[in-house]
Amino acid sequence: MLDVVRAISNYQFGTDVGEQLFPDGTVIEVSKRTGKPKRIYLDGKLLATVRSNDGFIVLTVEGAMRLRALLPPGRFRVIASDDAVRFIVEGKSLFSKHVLEADPKILPGEEVIIENDKGELLAVGKAVISGCEMGKFRRGLAVKVRKVRGGTL
Repeated sequence: MLDVVRAISNYQFGTDVGEQLFPDGTVIEVSKRTGKPKRIYLDGKLLATVRSNDGFIVLTVEGAMRLRALLPPGRFRVIASDDAVRFIVEGKSLFSKHVLEADPKILPGEEVIIENDKGELLAVGKAVISGCEMGKFRRGLAVKVRKVRGGTL
């Protein structure tokens, strides 16, 4: 089952990410009903879940921190303005007008990592529009925030 999860992450996040993101020792919780992967743990921490409708990986903040270290700078990243940070840490969505910068390769529906302009991870979420469009529109959602990093920045 670990090979399946690694293959999904390689497809979703880029070649050779899977083995590093989910090393040996990763525990996969499997659905009793479907036999498909459900939750992914490493050292007792939840890294990700697997969406049942499409099989894609949905990262937790812990998983995003691991992924961030493996990817080239800026990949799957959305940089939020200081004005938006307080709303993001409350779990509110990120609007396009508050995006300073975004990976132009981001597609709608992809998992993204939201950071402040200092490069600190704020949250993870799902892109609503493409990375090229983020920051260019003055209205509308850019990212639906799913999980917020706990603690202080």
